[in-house]
Amino acid sequence: MPAVTVDDLTVLDRVKTPGLGDVPRPVWAVSTAPQGYEGEGFPVRRAFAGLDMAHLDPFIMMDQMGEVEYAPGEPKGTSWHPHRGFETVTYIMDGTFDHQDSHGGGGTITNGDTQWMTAGSGLLHIEAPPEWMVTQGGLFHGIQLWVNLPRDSKMSAPKYQDIRSGEVQLLTSPDAGALVRVIAGTVDGHAGPGATHTPMSLVHATIEPGARLDLPWDVDFNALVYVLNGHGTVGSGGTGDAASSPLHTGQSAVLGAGDYLTITADGSQASRSPKMDVIVVGGRPIREPLAWAGPFVMNTKAEVMEAYQSFQRGDFGQIPA
Repeated sequence: MPAVTVDDLTVLDRVKTPGLGDVPRPVWAVSTAPQGYEGEGFPVRRAFAGLDMAHLDPFIMMDQMGEVEYAPGEPKGTSWHPHRGFETVTYIMDGTFDHQDSHGGGGTITNGDTQWMTAGSGLLHIEAPPEWMVTQGGLFHGIQLWVNLPRDSKMSAPKYQDIRSGEVQLLTSPDAGALVRVIAGTVDGHAGPGATHTPMSLVHATIEPGARLDLPWDVDFNALVYVLNGHGTVGSGGTGDAASSPLHTGQSAVLGAGDYLTITADGSQASRSPKMDVIVVGGRPIREPLAWAGPFVMNTKAEVMEAYQSFQRGDFGQIPA
């Protein structure tokens, strides 16, 4: 996949090797994402479906969009729609997506770029492939992550961040067997470019066949691993709570507390995806009541109803000409 990469990983800073006394994170649960369609009909895997929402906090959901090879005329997006009370993070690994919103945010992302939209008090937005891609078709692959906002930030002013692939922090494992892209948050003291309301980290790692990645992780954060493609194991490979679990394309793992998490790619991978690619995400749990209905993520049912009324009054802005 064309997400930002490096020919020689040995030139990159390396994440530290776990030290004496560092605790590996155990695997609590594994789930397989159901497949469906979103927007005007683009295929998605709902990555965290089936997992306990308490283990996801501060995240709401994550979709893997594609990987799909569109024929001419097939690429699809979404129509204009509202959001309030959370952030959407759209990371494109292959293909191109346009974004526009009612507060002036917007742009085009491709091959390793990220759009970080804070809906906050409310806005309207649309995401779609550009006209040339609709005409020509092509490969499309990305994720969209929904990040909850704490109560005191839910009515914050909407904000848009355009994160280019060249801004992403690049690291490698001690043996240079894995490329670690830090999009947001901090890994082993190395910060990614994304600015977050909710303390969190977002990483895309590519692991060579047979290689092992021991990824330092903030002890205050939860940890979720999702396999974009390939197969391997998650966990340290020990016994009991530290035992490793097999994980393949479209599966997620929830990990327990610890200082680091371990992902190992199997030595033999499929020819169409010769390496193992994973999204690793974690954040500080908000631990507040959650009321979620469609495009609105609030704390109470009454606040969700007010969001619908506010949208109907036109408070979220107007669709740009």
